[in-house]
Amino acid sequence: MKKMLAFDFGASSGRAILGTLENGKLTTKEMHRFSNDPVEVAGVFHWDILRLFYEVKQGILKCVNAGEKDIDSIGVDTWGVDVGFLDEKGRLLGNPVHYRDSMTDNMPEEAFKVLSKEEIYKKTGIQFAKYNTLFQLHAFDKANYMPYKQASSMLFTPDLINYLLTGVKKSEYTIASTSMLLDPEKRDWSEDIIKSFDINPAILNEIVKPGTIIGKLSKELADELGCAEIPVVAVASHDTASAVVSVPAEGEDYVYISCGTWSLLGLEVKNPILSDMEFTNEGGTEGNIRYLKNIMGLWLVQECKRHWERRGEGKSFAELEILARAEEPFLSFVDPDDEKFMAPKDMPGRIAAYCKETNQPVPENHGQFVRCIMQSLAFKYRYAIEGLEKVTGRKISAVNMVGGGIKDKMLCQFTANATGRTVITGPVEATGYGNLMMQAYALGEVKSLAEIREVIRNSEDITKYTPEDTDVWNEAYEKFKKAINK
Repeated sequence: MKKMLAFDFGASSGRAILGTLENGKLTTKEMHRFSNDPVEVAGVFHWDILRLFYEVKQGILKCVNAGEKDIDSIGVDTWGVDVGFLDEKGRLLGNPVHYRDSMTDNMPEEAFKVLSKEEIYKKTGIQFAKYNTLFQLHAFDKANYMPYKQASSMLFTPDLINYLLTGVKKSEYTIASTSMLLDPEKRDWSEDIIKSFDINPAILNEIVKPGTIIGKLSKELADELGCAEIPVVAVASHDTASAVVSVPAEGEDYVYISCGTWSLLGLEVKNPILSDMEFTNEGGTEGNIRYLKNIMGLWLVQECKRHWERRGEGKSFAELEILARAEEPFLSFVDPDDEKFMAPKDMPGRIAAYCKETNQPVPENHGQFVRCIMQSLAFKYRYAIEGLEKVTGRKISAVNMVGGGIKDKMLCQFTANATGRTVITGPVEATGYGNLMMQAYALGEVKSLAEIREVIRNSEDITKYTPEDTDVWNEAYEKFKKAINK
């Protein structure tokens, strides 16, 4: 029996999950949960990395105090693209900048003055978004941002937490692959990108494969927390990569959707596909490429909920779903990926403005706003799936949805209806499961991705949704396409 501790950081919260692998079955227990609250200081939006590291220590301490000292490994996964900088003595140079900070506004266009959009995509295979690490570094350079200018080392968020735990500086492949700094063919740093954007190559660290033990908990931390010097594993450190590890799929005729604040929709391929800039080539396990599209996801609903709470009109997600179900379908649609929805605050106002600009009925109450978002999101999934089929030549017959978003049964059913495909959901804690199983891989308890997925199928209840009212949804899909191709 092996005990593994996974730290899974999302954009709004994090958790420590203790996993036990025994007789081919994974059992889990949440040991610690905490909020992840970005902080704005002097006009810059930051991640509070020191607070997050404190929560990591609390997670270990809670295990120790619960009598769970015999932990065999620790693994960390987080969101992508964001980085922290260290000086020559390994000291942190300020809190990492949040990917939603306005510093990268218009930065892709600035970067295209250095290399064309087509050249950057050919060299990196990454979908264009203003928050990509390349554009962040270009913004830091232009703004003379001192942590970047003074840096001796750059670490992505999970790599930074691993460093704080162990003192070892490594860059795990799946998280590095989100940056637009990697050559997708070589699976290593792109010399052309580094040189063209005058990035100091000395700040870049060795890239290691997912499932690599990079070091042990430092003696100082072990003494402080009353535990052993536990091995720390560079798991599939990008949260989506961990989630994809735990997709309980068989065969190749499926897509996955890792559904949460963001929706990551894609499939696994052996080699990068560089023919369509709407899709991204990110690193996976066993040398696979996660060929996918980033879709804004449940961020729109989350921000609406926060806006209503600030106005004293707060309701739970379950209550919002009930209200949405009661509303007339297909009144209006939005493109979840429109840049106007990227920033926080007053999401209902932005949705209303979008509908007005596209000559659609403007939602008038909570239920109409949520229904508009959920229908639009389901149709955006279909739009992306059709694009994947066209590029890859594969015929997709099933959709595997994992992550916290599958708690929303309305979204799952809408996805089946909109795509006309069977939707298979589970596990909810997909990222945590993938994190734990990559630790098991590093410990030699499982030998392959196929074996990992067999463990997940043995450990998790799976739910299926079949399409309903397909003729009506097909007709509405044409309206959706008109609304987003404004």
